Amino acid sequence: MTIDMEQFHQVFFEESFEGLDVMETGLLNLSPGTADMEEINTIFRAAHSIKGGSGTFGFMDVSAFTHVMETLLDEMRDGRRQVEQRGVNVLLGSVDCLREMLAAIQSGDEVDSKSVSTHQKELEIELNGSRSEATGEAAEIVVPEPDKAEDSAVNLGWHIIFCPHVHLMKTGNDPVRMFRELEELGDLTVEADFRGLPEIQDLDPEECHLSWDIRLEGDIERHEIDEIFDWVEDDCDMSIISFADEAEKNRPAEEDLVAGEPIVEKVVPAQETAKAPTKQAVKAEPEVKRPENKPAAKPASASIRVDTAKIDSLINMVGELVITQSMLSSLGEDFDMTKLDLLQSGLSQLESHTRELQQSAMGIRMMPISFVFSRFPRLVHDLSSKMGKQIELKLSGENTEVDKTVIELISDPLVHLVRNSLDHGVEMPDERIAAGKPALGIVHLNAFHRGGNIVIEVTDDGNGLDGDKLFNKAVEKGVVEPDTQLTEKEKFDLIFAAGFSTAEVVSDVSGRGVGMDVVRKNIEALGGHVEIRSKLGKGSTFAIYLPLTLAILDGQSVAVGDETYIVPLASVIESFNLKPEMVSYVAGRGETFRLRDEYLPILRMDNLFGVHRTESGKGSDGLLVVVEGQGTRCGLLVDDLLGQQQVVIKSLETNYRKIEGISAATILGDGSVGLILDIPGLLRLANR
Repeated sequence: MTIDMEQFHQVFFEESFEGLDVMETGLLNLSPGTADMEEINTIFRAAHSIKGGSGTFGFMDVSAFTHVMETLLDEMRDGRRQVEQRGVNVLLGSVDCLREMLAAIQSGDEVDSKSVSTHQKELEIELNGSRSEATGEAAEIVVPEPDKAEDSAVNLGWHIIFCPHVHLMKTGNDPVRMFRELEELGDLTVEADFRGLPEIQDLDPEECHLSWDIRLEGDIERHEIDEIFDWVEDDCDMSIISFADEAEKNRPAEEDLVAGEPIVEKVVPAQETAKAPTKQAVKAEPEVKRPENKPAAKPASASIRVDTAKIDSLINMVGELVITQSMLSSLGEDFDMTKLDLLQSGLSQLESHTRELQQSAMGIRMMPISFVFSRFPRLVHDLSSKMGKQIELKLSGENTEVDKTVIELISDPLVHLVRNSLDHGVEMPDERIAAGKPALGIVHLNAFHRGGNIVIEVTDDGNGLDGDKLFNKAVEKGVVEPDTQLTEKEKFDLIFAAGFSTAEVVSDVSGRGVGMDVVRKNIEALGGHVEIRSKLGKGSTFAIYLPLTLAILDGQSVAVGDETYIVPLASVIESFNLKPEMVSYVAGRGETFRLRDEYLPILRMDNLFGVHRTESGKGSDGLLVVVEGQGTRCGLLVDDLLGQQQVVIKSLETNYRKIEGISAATILGDGSVGLILDIPGLLRLANR
């Protein structure tokens, strides 16, 4: 009997990516000059497992590459080789290469053989160089760095094919800003490729469907171009080739000439393959194939590993539910009023078991935030070395659990915040010493539960934010008027304005005025918000508040006329009866009421959504629900409070369309639809 090995591939890939995470963490923990045998053994075992699994499934390129890594690790393990930073860096680069190989194989793409060859050569040079030193042989090995070797030659220009992935603009990057940066380097010509554009009715303005053919003329070094595209290297497909290399590559062979023009293979989008010929007689233009769905360095897993205790709890609750259902069925066969107490008891049990079953099922989706935090030690290691800074990353609360969907979507905003802490927050070592601080800066990632939310804090002990500098920069950019009066908190929030940056020097880490506005937008899309706490010269904390899950919401049901709305319970501060004498009219602000020492605006729900209120609720009488969103408070005027309940969130945008002021919908107990209010969106709607 033949066994289909492909059925085991998904498990192999998941375990291999986990093994690579173990290897990366272990390598980052290795201290040069000291051999932590337990750490080295852990790294070696992970590499050995990947090597064995890849050989079993016939992925021989992966097996051969991992074998060289394993040999280098084995020498460290046996004491034949000292742990040196050079060797650790080579192994870290090999881990990245191995991750790319596995991702390509998993998605059915071509493995980048050039990258594999480069990393394998570095591993072999590290091995051979060590052996020469050990035997006393005179061996001088020079490893040319590809980019720098390329930079050493004077190029007359570069040809760039830039194909962003569809989600690129949602990561906070804008191709137009990149073109402006390129334009400062030399003479720029840009041609757009419109073939990927969908029909107008299917067009999403936040998605990128264009690609560009760019020609940049001038004496420009390769690394200057790399710096501009560094932020998007994982979110696009690119080809960068010098004019000189392009001319050599496109030199036609004698047999390929047709009417004096070379024939080149022209790659067309997948949707055009049916109507486009394989080869055309066209002028030699380099084209790149744009994969439909290129995987990231580490693809998001479609499966979840669940503790068996959670499964046991779920099965136990299903059993209890079956027993209760059986009891209720028996009561219904020959029911009379003498069995009313038994019926009420059974319904109470059913409610209790259903609630516990719901919690058990939701618990299966909960994953520790360490799945997100685990990527940052490498990020901090690489960027701090690149910037010449000494930075230590501290992690706490890694076991705090949150919904899998939240984990997948919070990763990119956190990367932006950590990058900004590294670049803008923590100072250079000499600056820190001059300010009376230790040369080693600290960036702290912390996660914890607070009420029905998870809080993730990114804290650094760096410069802190200068509110006045932020305000002056905002005035200079036209974000605010010079005579605007802002609190310190409002000044800090200016960094979330689109295109806002205070970087004195534009670097490849941050400072191009992209990202922070999208960070807040993406967090708000998850039903969360960001708060900033900062003290000049002491450091800053960016706190992200998120719901524990995107599937269930604790809400307060309110009635406006015949309609029912759900107010997120986390946004509700208090509620009370509003009397006409409590309402004031302020020029430019409309109706307000005084809550202790603060005047807050009144939002009439019937006016906002065009709902007819009940007779008793007309005028200024009614119930006022005081809510808060993104640090701003207001009062919602409603007819009645219907009670608190947990509701299942249904996407309104997926099933209908996006409505400002409404975040989602739910199905109520009577089968009707209740709309879930978006408090920050309501405030923006009311202000207009």
